[in-house]
Amino acid sequence: MNMSVSDLSVGCRFADYFAICGLDFDSGLEPDRLCGDNLHISPLDRSYKGKVLAHYPDNIHSNPFDEHAVCMLCLPAGLQFRTQKHSLEPKFHSFLVTRENASRYYGFSLIFHEEVRNRNICSAMHTLQAMYITELSSGQTPPGHRRGSAKETSRSLPRSFKLAPHTGAALTYYDITKDKLYVAKSIALICQYPYIRVAQLFLENLFRSLPRQPGPGLSPESYVYNLLYEVPVPLPGQALRLYVPPSEPHLDPVPVVIRMPNPPEELPLLDYPLRVMFSTLGVDCVVQLFTCVLLEHQVLLRSSDYNKLMLVAECIVSLLLPFSWAHVYVPILPAPLYHFLDAPVPFVMGLHADSVAMSIGPNGPRNIALGSEAALCLVDIDKPDIQLPEELPILPHRTPFIEELNHILDKHQIQRPETEPTKLGVPINGTSYRHMNDGMSSSCTLPSGGLRRKHSFHDVLEWDESRPLNASPPASPASPASPAAPASPTRRGAPRRIDALQRIVDIVKRTGVNIDDVDSETVMPTTKKKILNDEDQYNEDIRFNVTIRETFLNRFVHMFLMYENYVIMPDQDRDSWLSSRESMVNFDKASFLSDQPQRHRPFLSRFLETQMFATLIDNKIMGNWGEYDANLQVFEHRIKIVRRRLGEGGLATRGYSVWAGGAGAGVRAAELEVGAPAERLPHRAAYYRAFPARLDAAALAPPPAADRRTNSLKRIKNAKWQVKDCPPEMLLGDIGRRLSTEVTPAAIAQNNRAFVEKLLKECKSKTKRMLVEKMGTEENDVSLGSEVSITGVEESTMIASLCDLLERLWSHGLQHKMGKSALWMHLVNYQELEQCSNSTKPIDPNNLTPDLSSVGAEVEAHQASGSANRSRDSSRGGSRDSSRDRLSNSGTLERKAQAPVPLRPLPESLTFDMRNVQAMTDIKTEIGYARAWVRLSLEKKLLSKHLRELLADTTLLRSQYKRTAFLRCEEEREQFLYHLLTLNAVDYYCFTNTYPTTKLPYRVLIVPSRKASQTTANCWLSISGANGESTPKIPIPRNTNEFVFHHKNLGILSTLRIGHDNSGLSPRWLLDQVYVRNEVTGHTYTFPCNRWLGTGVDDGSTERLVVAARVRGARSPRSPAPAPAPSPTATHLSTSTIQHMIGDCVNAIVKWHYQSKREKDANSLSVLLCGENGLVKCLEQAFLCGFKSARLFGKNLFIWDFFARVKDEFKMSLCDEPSAGAGCGVAYNCRQDQEHRAIWRCYCHLVDEIHAAGRALGKDGKFQLFICLSLREHWLHRMLVPMSLTRVTAEMYEEQSFLRKRGLLTFLRQILEPLDEFDIVLENSLTQGI
Repeated sequence: MNMSVSDLSVGCRFADYFAICGLDFDSGLEPDRLCGDNLHISPLDRSYKGKVLAHYPDNIHSNPFDEHAVCMLCLPAGLQFRTQKHSLEPKFHSFLVTRENASRYYGFSLIFHEEVRNRNICSAMHTLQAMYITELSSGQTPPGHRRGSAKETSRSLPRSFKLAPHTGAALTYYDITKDKLYVAKSIALICQYPYIRVAQLFLENLFRSLPRQPGPGLSPESYVYNLLYEVPVPLPGQALRLYVPPSEPHLDPVPVVIRMPNPPEELPLLDYPLRVMFSTLGVDCVVQLFTCVLLEHQVLLRSSDYNKLMLVAECIVSLLLPFSWAHVYVPILPAPLYHFLDAPVPFVMGLHADSVAMSIGPNGPRNIALGSEAALCLVDIDKPDIQLPEELPILPHRTPFIEELNHILDKHQIQRPETEPTKLGVPINGTSYRHMNDGMSSSCTLPSGGLRRKHSFHDVLEWDESRPLNASPPASPASPASPAAPASPTRRGAPRRIDALQRIVDIVKRTGVNIDDVDSETVMPTTKKKILNDEDQYNEDIRFNVTIRETFLNRFVHMFLMYENYVIMPDQDRDSWLSSRESMVNFDKASFLSDQPQRHRPFLSRFLETQMFATLIDNKIMGNWGEYDANLQVFEHRIKIVRRRLGEGGLATRGYSVWAGGAGAGVRAAELEVGAPAERLPHRAAYYRAFPARLDAAALAPPPAADRRTNSLKRIKNAKWQVKDCPPEMLLGDIGRRLSTEVTPAAIAQNNRAFVEKLLKECKSKTKRMLVEKMGTEENDVSLGSEVSITGVEESTMIASLCDLLERLWSHGLQHKMGKSALWMHLVNYQELEQCSNSTKPIDPNNLTPDLSSVGAEVEAHQASGSANRSRDSSRGGSRDSSRDRLSNSGTLERKAQAPVPLRPLPESLTFDMRNVQAMTDIKTEIGYARAWVRLSLEKKLLSKHLRELLADTTLLRSQYKRTAFLRCEEEREQFLYHLLTLNAVDYYCFTNTYPTTKLPYRVLIVPSRKASQTTANCWLSISGANGESTPKIPIPRNTNEFVFHHKNLGILSTLRIGHDNSGLSPRWLLDQVYVRNEVTGHTYTFPCNRWLGTGVDDGSTERLVVAARVRGARSPRSPAPAPAPSPTATHLSTSTIQHMIGDCVNAIVKWHYQSKREKDANSLSVLLCGENGLVKCLEQAFLCGFKSARLFGKNLFIWDFFARVKDEFKMSLCDEPSAGAGCGVAYNCRQDQEHRAIWRCYCHLVDEIHAAGRALGKDGKFQLFICLSLREHWLHRMLVPMSLTRVTAEMYEEQSFLRKRGLLTFLRQILEPLDEFDIVLENSLTQGI
């Protein structure tokens, strides 16, 4: 259907501008100062200043022409000169510019070279060449030349110029008498929509169809006018046919079709072929890159082809649908903007492989001028090769997702890179990722097919991706059955097809049919990819794009299928919400994460903190006021389809679901057509020697307004307000546009100022969020609230985010890149200066920690004079009372006269913590060291103090950072340190919980009582912690109360078991308490005992189990403050008080079981059971209530004696017949006989087990073990009634006791019965192996 101009109702024109960029012969040859100093290279390799020679039309109000931005991006490497010895093939690339309002426009450039016929330019180039050769031959170093970095350092003319005229350095030599000089020129289109195929065809054919000799053909003005003023962009759902120039001047114009998708049924426009990205990078690399972009890491693309940079960037960003990238986005970073690689914000940038910012290092790998690589994802598109950030979480359902993508690629017969991924282990900056194991499991893993080797990029495919689907696998030295050579799942269907065909052949042969003459291709045909023409290939690419994008979108649909349930809709109007949305919570992240599988939470918790997710939720809320986002509509349309398909019963599914397919993958035929171009010049030139620097302005003048095809040249973008927390100056596209017009120190300083303000704002928000989350958590823990807590993931996510922020702060404004972690290198430099300045001073052992195994020894050596003469006789320490008061919690111990020897405080210096971190053998990278140091300082509440000490060295600061760096802005720096200081208000265990395998030193201080401080027995102790580790029995050295041992990180200490072998003449030992301190984190725990160890005294115990409590008043919900241990002779509490105590304990245990798994560690349950206010102590008070034995028989009987006598009576009852049971002392009826006898057997068996396993335990220790084990086996409340019916109970208890008074017994049984619902898992230190 051919339509006139006025018949079309369209949104905007196809192209806004046609531009020509190149060398301005009027201004002459000017070096490009914005590309840096390039005098050290040959004049042919230098960049020169190009200009926009012409553009048509002059200006459009809706899209003002930016001359400098267009020229800079049309010629991103600057103006280049070549000779006939170089390759002069035209090269096409596209680019993108972001406007100030966050909207974008696209550019398409074709760079070609034309002969320079201007003698002045040739003479100038020849003069520059002669000056350069003269400097080389005389041995002088050209200005800025880097010695040893090139071959031109010989004292005579290099042989390569003479002997190899077409290779190596000879290409850089220009001889005016022999060589022809060529200069780069660009023709470009500026468009609102990225129809890259049409733009590429138009520019390439426009260059080819230029009449080079007399003959037929249209003038270039005719084609340009047609595209600028007669071709519109079709409306959504329409397809339009237009005409582009032919490949030869005498041919007719070529028809092509452009289509505009119709959302929400169809996906937004993507004309870039995803096929090229997948065939270049491979599936694994794309998925890893996709993960990094989702988590808003800094992403840097590298390639020698500008078009690949733009293609990969556009393709990977398009896969984010329904989310959108809201940060810095510059797919092609031109040379004048290389300094923006230092931007401490998330970005996606593309860098040419030959740029000065990227070079070959001494060991082969590349060095990149970046401030920090902690959060950097670096992708080398040409190799392919990828470097991943530290601690990168795994994408949910990653493995089946990769298999689904591989299946799609196989279906469309798309080849993978032949090197995938054998070259993915190339080290960067000399550091191989084979050894980087500090981080999460995916931080350094790029699996390929079935091979999944942790912490290595050197996984290889067993199947060559370039082979046909039914080809045999390549030969391998490993046997087929070897686990080292599994078949890749991406090709695992091929062997099955081959085996099936072979079985059919065998069956046919057995029937007697001769098939020897049958062609093998007939039996086992090789699948060959059909050769498609340009139009068919484009249509196939469009179908593949739809399939891949729907597959990625399907992942988000299933990941956030019920996200609407967690959106917190505002109750105010639009304007009020917009003004306060910065401080509002719009999404219930805690509830959403609590519904997700545990293995997915590390990724999801970080993704929910990203800007793109916040923008999606904002768009969802804005829909209430009629402002709908197109991407969100597409997303919700697919959510409705999936919900309809799954039904109500399938909404809670957690499995992986592949894309079910749809009708959106078809290619529509053209519905509209624009007429072919007509000649605009009545008398065009007969032929053109070169592409004109300027076209005929009159022929390209815009038509009158009444004749224009488009109703409007604007296409309103969707909701630009949605770029939250990202002001226009943070969009590097806009920065590039502004800097291109005025790249001055003032402009750069203005942008640096914007970076500083952004970083300070981010620091404030992060610290505030950490405080709010942590304080809310502690309140829930103290109150034992029933809300679901996901603080483990949230806390670790926020601390990792804080580490990333610190890295960005320290990488901003660096003078020179020194390592992967700018923070760690600053710390190391400070440490070296401190060592140099203190070299003449006596070395304090407290400040030196060459390795963790010697930390304790050094500190102990410093204390040798005070501890060598100490023995277990603490009566000599009469002046230690005040120190003990400082170490213990208020009210912890009553007897101040028996204060222990204080532990010498650990040094609080920066270098002391650095040495502890440097000694950690399981950390391999600078970034890992920096993160460990930050976590340790934060846990010790010294982060702000340490950083203030580090930044106080102004000399070091000035030598490493520019004046505009964040760290040199005093006011912002002080605010930053203040924000970090607020984190001291809460307790973090981010170091203790993050490094469970690190070997740490622990200092032990034993405080015996003055009554019996010495013992002749051999003493030992064993400590358990939250990490599930328990030390073996550690011998306690003689003649000292203080010693150090080393063990793998125990975590937060929970229990300590101490005892002796009862040897010698005087083995009895009265132990007051034990102090244990982690010598790295400084956490100190007290284990109050106040009991005897030895036979014939107290309860006869030679070992005791005591529960830990933190000292220094640290808030720890897991460690309640201890109270004096009650003894059998202590004043008994009233029955009502005991009832309240037992009820509180049971409630605490029940609520503990309803917490998330992350909070349910064994040591916190041990405190609830065996702590000073735990259930065992409360039940002990219940059994002591009305206990007559203490009054009748003195102090010789304990509760365990009662339990033992009950066991004897139960055994007697079991030996008798049931009919004679009434006369054996136990009152029961026939209906209860079977149940009671089962309980008797269990009771007797448990008591016998405790007697056999706990021979060293005293009677109170056995009672504690009995209560814990009976709770674990769900026997305790069932044993109470049979125990109350024995004669022993009547003899040993009064009428008002819990075992004899019916109401109290019923209460005790019913209050313990709810514990039957839970599986109680006890610490190994509690069970004695039973």
